[in-house]
Amino acid sequence: MKFLLKESYLKAIENSVGSKLFRNLYFKSRDKKIDVLQNGNLSCAIFVSWILRNFYLIEDNHTMVSRLISDLKKSNWQKIKKPKLGAVLVWDTKIGKTGPHKHIGFYIGESKAISSSSTKKIPAKHHWTFGSKNGKPVRKVEEIWWHKKLE
Repeated sequence: MKFLLKESYLKAIENSVGSKLFRNLYFKSRDKKIDVLQNGNLSCAIFVSWILRNFYLIEDNHTMVSRLISDLKKSNWQKIKKPKLGAVLVWDTKIGKTGPHKHIGFYIGESKAISSSSTKKIPAKHHWTFGSKNGKPVRKVEEIWWHKKLE
């Protein structure tokens, strides 16, 4: 038998929708327990990195988009111009309750993406640009990443 990486990877992304698995990650600092994901408010990087690491497509799990992007580079991911099924999307920086942050998720085809929703606090399916307003994307995709192992 042969392991089907792309098929398994895509199904893991699809099956993550609605999962509470990526809401919490605890650290201890000065004898105080801290949920660094703030109960799902900051969970996009851990969601994407857990999926990628599970399929040996990056080296480590990450709580920050910037560190995840560095790992993509180290792990031979390449920037591409048009999204492919399973590509990693990086959206522009927005100002939220906790300050400026980028957002990251997966392209799943037919102009759809799956990323961690800060309002629902779980991975959710949505338009890959979160829709449009006045003919422009609600959220601009700044980078699209692809790994040749997914061919």
